[in-house]
Amino acid sequence: MPRKNLSEIGGISLIGFKAAAALRSKYCTRLIISSDDVELQQDALSYGAEVPFTRPAELATDTASSFDVIRHAMDWIEANTNERYEAIMLLEPSAPFATSVDFDNAVEMMIERDASAVIGMREMEINSVFVGELDEAGRMTQVIDQMKQRYLRRQDTRPEYTMNGALYLFKWDLFKEHHTMYVDRENTYGYVMDRYHSIEIDEPVDLQWARFLVDNGYIDLAYWK
Repeated sequence: MPRKNLSEIGGISLIGFKAAAALRSKYCTRLIISSDDVELQQDALSYGAEVPFTRPAELATDTASSFDVIRHAMDWIEANTNERYEAIMLLEPSAPFATSVDFDNAVEMMIERDASAVIGMREMEINSVFVGELDEAGRMTQVIDQMKQRYLRRQDTRPEYTMNGALYLFKWDLFKEHHTMYVDRENTYGYVMDRYHSIEIDEPVDLQWARFLVDNGYIDLAYWK
């Protein structure tokens, strides 16, 4: 979706959702957008975010790593300000429905557990026992083998979770050293959100689904307005 983050739901851009929620968080010290697109920058400014720099062209391609984008922002802050932060939270506009309560809860989880990272998560609709590859001929051998090994009904399986794209909170120094937030397996925690607030918008149909949820009362836009 070209320029996806300017897409609107109920008159609010995807950037606007994240900015409005972040600025309501009691732990938000500074809110920065990293972009090379002037229109995206102006949209972020209209919602109260800062645009202290323009993202370099080499980090504005479809193949650019989010980790490289984060590192660039951190390096810029260290080189151009006297400020230093304990942690940083990546907020991707493509998962618009996280709230300041989610952000506050994630920070408090990090503090209480001395976590290296706290990542937004959602429950999977189906257990991985029932998920697998098809072989070259199209046989579902792997899935059948998994089902035989555990011999479970779907209702007997334990919940499983995956990242929902809503928030990525991690220690500043840890990321600076390792260039990733996924390095401390014993101290990385998942913050679980419900399925509707975990919506991720990757394709046009996802945007229509998000608008449907708003139009039918599953998501209340009053929070962000």
